[in-house]
Amino acid sequence: MRELIENPAFKYYVYCAAALTFNPLVLAGMTGGARGKYKSPATPEDEKLSGNPYRDDVAPEVARLIRAHRNALENVPLALVAGLLYVLAGASPNPTLGLMATVAAARWLHSIFYLKAVQPWRTATFAVGALATGAMLIHTVVLVAQAGGAP
Repeated sequence: MRELIENPAFKYYVYCAAALTFNPLVLAGMTGGARGKYKSPATPEDEKLSGNPYRDDVAPEVARLIRAHRNALENVPLALVAGLLYVLAGASPNPTLGLMATVAAARWLHSIFYLKAVQPWRTATFAVGALATGAMLIHTVVLVAQAGGAP
């Protein structure tokens, strides 16, 4: 375990993974805040806490936050797994930092552009994050194949 913690690529992964993981956490908090602000409880039992009636249809501002949050929940775990596999396969520090920082920055920018309804930047940042995640996965497979030996 000590060897992993001393690995510069793993350190870069951890720093970028922490920045990346804060993205859905922040969006969750913002969603909760918007539910209160727009009197839009998430479930019928939340009526008791908020005093506001539950409705199946939520305010458009809440709906946009929910969609941005869902997008982060769908994509952040994939990037975290791809990055960890990349480091465990023996990735060098600089490519790890470059790709993980790209994913983290792209995901944060995507969330901002999603919430502000800014196109084509929302799509562009989504694509950049997805491409960096894909690059880590492809390079991971190459590193493992280069290591040789039977599976």
